[in-house]
Amino acid sequence: MKIRPAFDQIFMNLALDLAKRSHCVKAQVGAVLTKDTRIISIGYNGPPAGTHNCDEEFPIEGCPRDTKGSCSLALHAEENAILYAAKNGSQLEGTTLYCTLSPCISCARLIFQSGIKKVYFHSSYAQYKGLAIDEGVEFLRKFGVETVQYELEAGL
Repeated sequence: MKIRPAFDQIFMNLALDLAKRSHCVKAQVGAVLTKDTRIISIGYNGPPAGTHNCDEEFPIEGCPRDTKGSCSLALHAEENAILYAAKNGSQLEGTTLYCTLSPCISCARLIFQSGIKKVYFHSSYAQYKGLAIDEGVEFLRKFGVETVQYELEAGL
């Protein structure tokens, strides 16, 4: 009998592949927004469309940092996926988001306000940033958004 991958596995693999499209010098992050078993939108981190590509303009150090030490120009993968869906009139209530990195606190607020009900993430934003806690994950869980670290199945 043929083993078929679960949709969660497919969507997380797609998010991981989308991350490779990022022009960010510091980190590559991907996101997939779904409803049931259908893809509504995709995103990866980078500057707004039509501006510039960080790896081309700032190939060594990356783009300028803001006061928190984050990229001052780029949108996060989750933001890109949510904004594209909204721009195209998609209803986000009850959707699921797959991210390669757990959401930061700003993205968590956007996710909650958008009506997304479940978030799967691959790696921890807190670990990546050297923070004590995953503020975004804590926020989402506190306000009823199911948030799960997803382990990829071997061989699929």
